[in-house]
Amino acid sequence: MDFVFVGGNLALDFAGTLKWRRTRAEELLRTPGDLARWSVEAGVLTGEPPLDGEDLRTLLGLREAVYRLVAAALDGRPWPGEDLGVLNRAASAAPPRLTLGPGGLARDGGAAEIGAEVARSAATLLARMHAGVSSVRVRECARTECTRLFVDRSRGGTRHWCGMEECGNRVKAASYRSRKKG
Repeated sequence: MDFVFVGGNLALDFAGTLKWRRTRAEELLRTPGDLARWSVEAGVLTGEPPLDGEDLRTLLGLREAVYRLVAAALDGRPWPGEDLGVLNRAASAAPPRLTLGPGGLARDGGAAEIGAEVARSAATLLARMHAGVSSVRVRECARTECTRLFVDRSRGGTRHWCGMEECGNRVKAASYRSRKKG
């Protein structure tokens, strides 16, 4: 399984592991092993931790809380209190343990450490959005079916798609075909 990291923020990339939320939802984290692989590919940990079904359920709950909190912020709605509690509890855990050795920097931990890293990333992003920091432009992909969230760091603030590979190219190709028909 290949994960994509187009969100520009760890928490947004984690939220993006459930694709197509409004139509045909596609779960990328189906097993504890998928979550362990994601944690390494995302750079949260350097080795796959042993995770179980409860770890997966807990972290998927955090993922959904992050998504709802960011969606509320984008819509100008108050943050849901229950989701804020989930985020704050996860953020209060210890982050991954860092060890520097001859092989470089190791980042070790388990479910709590993964959750802490994701929650802290989300909390920092949400706080910056709430404060109106102009350099933080969070968007949802403009492709109708896609529900990925991303930080728009483009020079003019005009990024429309989560990524060109999956969404941008498809939208542009559909637009091209439509113009050719007309």
